[in-house]
Amino acid sequence: MGGGRPSRRGRPGYDRESLLRVAVTVFNERGYDGTSMDDLAKRLGISKSAIYHHVAGKSELLQLAVDRALDGLFAAADEAAAVEGRAIDRLEHLVRASVAVLVERQPFVTLLLRVRGNTAVEKRALARRREFDRLVAGLVARAEADGDIRPDIDPAIAARLLFGLVNSLIEWYRPRGGASGEEIADALCKVAFDGLRRRAVASDD
Repeated sequence: MGGGRPSRRGRPGYDRESLLRVAVTVFNERGYDGTSMDDLAKRLGISKSAIYHHVAGKSELLQLAVDRALDGLFAAADEAAAVEGRAIDRLEHLVRASVAVLVERQPFVTLLLRVRGNTAVEKRALARRREFDRLVAGLVARAEADGDIRPDIDPAIAARLLFGLVNSLIEWYRPRGGASGEEIADALCKVAFDGLRRRAVASDD
């Protein structure tokens, strides 16, 4: 027999991962503060003690959920940093990779974007979000310094607007029956980067 936690007795079908996914769904429906362990147990059809077999409590579920979103975004940032070329190329790569993260982890990103800093877990998540925002703003500033982005837009504002477009996907994007994540990324980049890119000045010659 292998190591690890023993199998939970009772209703089959819930390991830690599937429990987390159901919890995230309930958090998004009811709000984290408005969800109790009783609510989770009822939705899952198991006892609270069965949930505690997998996690220490509701806050650990929140931590796992927001980390799933944030780890994906920071992995996208690392991937973009390794791209050769100009800063604006790395910025576009980051936007595309971030769209892919949102499409793949939409419930987790949705929950991340709704945290308000009411708990220690939420405060840590917001601090990591601000760190990610600074990475984006830094890329925008370098692209502006390279002369690839119009200089009349503040880099911090441009970064917020750019990722406001990305984050808006949680409100309307549905994975079934609609455009693919790649199609969404293509459209978003056309809308955003055609507006951000500095236009070449025509010569009078």
